[in-house]
Order: sequence, then C-alpha cells, then structure tokens
Amino acid sequence: MTYFADEERCIAYLVQQRWPQGVTCPTCGSDKVHYLANQRRWKCKTKHARQQFSVKVGTVMEDSPIPLTQWLPVMWMLANCKNGISSYEVHRAFKITQKTAWFMLHRIRLAMQDDTPEKLSGQVEADETLIGGKARFMHKSRKEKTLQGGRGSAGKTIVVGLLERGRDKKKSRVQAAVVKNTDRPTLHREVRQRLETGSELHTDEHSGYVGLEDEYTHEVISHAASEYVRGHVTTNGIENFWTLLKRTIKGSYVSVEPFHLHRYLDEQAFRFNVRGGKDPDRFDHVARTLTGKRLTYQKLIGGQPTPA
Repeated sequence: MTYFADEERCIAYLVQQRWPQGVTCPTCGSDKVHYLANQRRWKCKTKHARQQFSVKVGTVMEDSPIPLTQWLPVMWMLANCKNGISSYEVHRAFKITQKTAWFMLHRIRLAMQDDTPEKLSGQVEADETLIGGKARFMHKSRKEKTLQGGRGSAGKTIVVGLLERGRDKKKSRVQAAVVKNTDRPTLHREVRQRLETGSELHTDEHSGYVGLEDEYTHEVISHAASEYVRGHVTTNGIENFWTLLKRTIKGSYVSVEPFHLHRYLDEQAFRFNVRGGKDPDRFDHVARTLTGKRLTYQKLIGGQPTPA
C-alpha cells in the first residue's frame, strides 16, 4: 500500500481505471479537457456550471476532504481482508475520526454493490438466516416464529441468499438480500428475481418455497429428518456462506444495525464472488465500480444513531 502514499500516483491510478481511453468531463462527456496540475483538477473547455472537476467527482468519494492517499489504502484493505475491517481499525491506522472512517467504509461498500447482477442458473441453493442476537441459543419453535415474522423481539434480521454452484471452471457465486419475512410471496419474489427459469433449485423443507415446481426443478432436503446431503442435493454451500458472513460480523464488526445490514451483505458477497484472484485484481475491480454512485452522510444515517 506504500505505492499509494503519493497523491499524484493515486490520481494516475484512478484515471487509468476510470478513463482508460482518456479523461472526459463527467458533466457533459467532452474529451476536450486540460489538467490544472497545481489544483489537481481538470477543466472542461465546454462552458457549463461544473467546468472544473477532480477524479473524485461522480464517484462515491465526491465532496470528501479525505485525500486519496487514505481512500485507496482503505479500499485495498476492505477488498482484500477476508473478514473485513472495522471503522475503529481504520481510525487507528490512518489517524482519522471513527465517524469519518465509518462513513468511508460504507461508501466503499456501496461501490461493491452489484447494481445489475446476472441471474443465477444451473444448480442453485437457497436458504434464509437470522442476523443479530443469539439465534443459536434460541428454541427451534421461537426461531421459526421469528423467521416467519421478520425482525423478532431479540433484534434479529432475516437474510435470504441464493448460491449458484461452480461449473466449467466457473466459481460459485452468491446473491443475498435483507427481507422482512419468509412468507411464500417474499421467497417466491426473491427466487424469481435472481434465478433463471428452468434452473435446479435446492432448498430445505421451508414451506415458503412450495409452489415453485412449475418454474424450476425443485429439490428439497429435509433438515428436520437430519438429512443434509442426498446425492448432489444439499444447501451446504449457501450455509457455508452464512458462516463466513456471521464470522465477519462477529469478528470485525461485533454487531450491525439492521438499517445498514444490506451494505455488509454487499461487502461479503463481493469478496466471495471475486475470491481466488490476486489482491490487485480485487482492488482494481472495486476501483472500476466507484463511478455513478453517491452516498451522503444524511442518507447513510437515515435517522439512525451513528455508531459509537
């Protein structure tokens, strides 16, 4: 990360990722721009309200006073630390406030979000899990009631995920989302939104998946009967992803507010889906997705308390 200790080097890197064919104005798209070296900005020759722009404009870093020499190392760490990195670690490492570090990390998580995910296909596992509280110590009947009713009294949040198994040298990939409950309309919507018709769907015996047989080859594994694998039928893959997610939350973040959970899901899904490559490749991937996304602090907190 010492490579990014120089601001000009950081700018050159982001220019390469964002404008490989040459810098263009983010407002009008014109390539008739020139660089103002003393200001580290460009000026567009076309007259409009925002003639001058920096490499941050139009990205998740827009309007941030934090230098790129801190933004890029934090981005590298979040992309490559397998269990994530907390705002307190960033605060200590870069001598910025924890509040600023927290805001930075959420903006990077927004960049990691896959806005137009390709539908899953082939053999796909689906499952739900509870995030927050002590679900492992909850009686089975109470856990099922919580899953049916959304966030329970113990402060749990429901997450639904689908995992496409790898095939033909293609690695498995996952999509996950926060949902209010696991009733049939909700689970059907999530499956149809993310899974190609005609695919093979593996689930447990949850009644919310009943009725999908006309659109998918639906294979059911009976956990109630202590069945976890039957031939190639299993949900172990998506359950392993839940284990990774919970390990990250418990180990690095301790606890996550339900209001922000979807961004932590994006972070975990990103690292899972680009695993196996080299650290620079993951970093480049994030750098190419910074543009066209914006998260203000007011939108981030949304009336929710800022973490301590």
